[in-house]
Amino acid sequence: MRNWGVSPRRLVPPIQGSALLGWIGPLLVVIFGGVLRFVRLGEPRAVVFDETYYIKDAYSLLKYGVERVTLGDAKNPVADRRLITGNLDIFKQCPEPADCASFVAHPPLGKWMIAVGEQLFGMNPFGWRFAAALAGTLSILILARVARRMTRSTLLGCLAGLLLALDGLHLVLSRTALLDIFLMFWVLAGFACLVADRDWARSRLVDWYESAPVTELGPRLGLRPWRLAAGACLGAACAVKWSGIFFLLAFAVLTVMWDMGARRALGLREPYRGALSYDVPGGVAAMALVPAAVFMASWSGWFATAGGWGRNWAQATSSGPLFFVVDSVRSWFEYQKQVLGYHSGLDDYHPYMSEPWSWPLLLRPVSFHYPSNLPPSACGADKCSQAVLGVGTPALWYGAVLALLGLIAWYVSSRDWRAGAVLLTVAAGWLPWFYYAIADNRTMYLFYMIPVVPFMVLAVVLVAGLILGRESAPPTRRAAGAAAVGAFALIVLINFWWLYPVLTAETITQAEWWARMLMRSWVTAAPK
Repeated sequence: MRNWGVSPRRLVPPIQGSALLGWIGPLLVVIFGGVLRFVRLGEPRAVVFDETYYIKDAYSLLKYGVERVTLGDAKNPVADRRLITGNLDIFKQCPEPADCASFVAHPPLGKWMIAVGEQLFGMNPFGWRFAAALAGTLSILILARVARRMTRSTLLGCLAGLLLALDGLHLVLSRTALLDIFLMFWVLAGFACLVADRDWARSRLVDWYESAPVTELGPRLGLRPWRLAAGACLGAACAVKWSGIFFLLAFAVLTVMWDMGARRALGLREPYRGALSYDVPGGVAAMALVPAAVFMASWSGWFATAGGWGRNWAQATSSGPLFFVVDSVRSWFEYQKQVLGYHSGLDDYHPYMSEPWSWPLLLRPVSFHYPSNLPPSACGADKCSQAVLGVGTPALWYGAVLALLGLIAWYVSSRDWRAGAVLLTVAAGWLPWFYYAIADNRTMYLFYMIPVVPFMVLAVVLVAGLILGRESAPPTRRAAGAAAVGAFALIVLINFWWLYPVLTAETITQAEWWARMLMRSWVTAAPK
């Protein structure tokens, strides 16, 4: 029995504006963000912060298929100098490949992505940062498009892309060969695929409702390509860093809740049993089996070569094909246990470490680069500075904190799915670190927050939509809302512009550098 009082098409409301503008607007924002990320990408011409690990691992993957030990101590200063001068003889010479195996704490995919840039543009700062800049730029497009889909507004989608382009932490990580920008990219891509799957599934439900006999459980929706793509993206996130698992679990719950909500909104008699019977089995395949396959595939180099850490290649190959597979998998699991133990025991002091509660407030950013030997002639003053400070744009982050608090109230009062999705994702990317801070006293940094930043921007955009009001609102109401949202975007732009020199290693006077240290907690001590 059909029990609709209004058209079921309300499950998938139309997007405002033309499809062409829905692409042109975000692409213009992406061009702006891409210019910020690619111009002077090779500066500073130095190995910045933890690039010292990942760029060499990436080059080792290109050369050997696995990570190998390089010259020098833990920070590899000898190899660093050889890279900057173009001498690529940075690996130790060992009689056996296994003797040079390097224990690495993160899965290989992010390093393979860095390796693509090194292969295309050479082993130089531009080459090893290229993939990060590309991922950061593409993430602006993904966020703009997913915000457009969630709000049904091209204007708000463009606002989301613009705000992400103007975030300082996103800019710095887009210009640095660390893994976190790739984790953010794959998490955001997975979320975007799930939002597209939500619309796709609801459209299929509406089509069935309008054209087929209604049953108590509803229809089987068949193969869901967007959800499979989401699983692949989230598997890739886990293959960059283990912390991708937090988002995978959250999004698995999210897609089940959306399926249940869609069947209930359609007025089916048993929506939850229908979702459990027809949607959950496919969801398990998409959100468990596909991510596991992608994660394992990222270790192909380790399985295929003899020189990986703990590989036991000779032992495995000496006892036949079956034992080769069994022993290889057993060795791989033992390796993962060692990595887990490493992360659990990572409690070394670092001057720029910080606690998770302080991250949204930007109390302790990370100094990625600050040379102490710049000559006075570099800036025309007695003391010069050239800094890369990993910090978010304060106006945006503090606005996002207020927006998230507003979303909590909005979700409690309206159960809006968009507010719930953003809040759940922020919780998945932020709250687990409190456990590690309390249980393990783990060494942590502000840039661990980067996967959450696009969702902080989404929170701002959703609240901006409320401030703008509906199209049917009085003109004065709409004008006031537009003025408020525009003023906020302008403040973020000015704040970003002011910080830009210390985000991108521009050479400025030390007085100008100090003026941009908005909190004294941003520096360990006054540079000499």
